Amino acid sequence: MLNGLLVDDDVLYAQTLQRSLERRDVRLRIAHDSGTALALAQEEKPDFVLLDLKLGQESGLALIAPLRELGADIRIILMTGYASVATAVDAIKRGADDYLAKPITAEALLRTLRGAPAPVQAEATMTPLARLEWEHIQQALQESSGSIAAAARLLGMHRRSLQRKLAKRPGPERKPVDGSDG
Repeated sequence: MLNGLLVDDDVLYAQTLQRSLERRDVRLRIAHDSGTALALAQEEKPDFVLLDLKLGQESGLALIAPLRELGADIRIILMTGYASVATAVDAIKRGADDYLAKPITAEALLRTLRGAPAPVQAEATMTPLARLEWEHIQQALQESSGSIAAAARLLGMHRRSLQRKLAKRPGPERKPVDGSDG
């Protein structure tokens, strides 16, 4: 039986993933902040740690080094709803073993823990720029405590422009029409 630690401030997501993994013979303890996470990891060294990038006002990146000090054999998997190449590179440089976009299913997590490659999709999907922009705006809003004016300053745009963008919902991911680049 695998013994894991989930560090995520989203209580509902953490409990759902915990139940799903426990049905698959994986014991998962939950921490909602960095202090609790380190205490639980010191109390009983986990086989793996699922670490959310954003923990309220904290960054999960800061937890990678102290967790790594507890054991080089602990598998550290950083999860985020704000996946980017920059944070993936930073996480790996700090000592994370894997980097996964949320939400992650129990099956996908178990594949990652077993070292199996991700399943090959019949057709690739592309995330539209509007969707990426929407997620970036949502991140700015979260960092500015929901203030549109503060988020607009953070993004370097006019408040009204931001309001117009917020009024539009991004479209779903699309499959490429053909194999060409353009």
